[in-house]
Amino acid sequence: MESSRNVDIKDNKIWIQRDGTEIGIANELVAAGVSKEDIVLGFHAPYKCEFTDFAVG
Repeated sequence: MESSRNVDIKDNKIWIQRDGTEIGIANELVAAGVSKEDIVLGFHAPYKCEFTDFAVG
């Protein structure tokens, strides 16, 4: 099974536009030491992002 993801770097933040992986690229980045404040979940509507621990774009 092939996973699907789209990640960009914009304004010194990691923007996850699409993530079809089972674990989740955001979780992998956090486990690798990236701060949640440096990760934007671009596949969520902006109003939903403010209710997560991740950055708001």
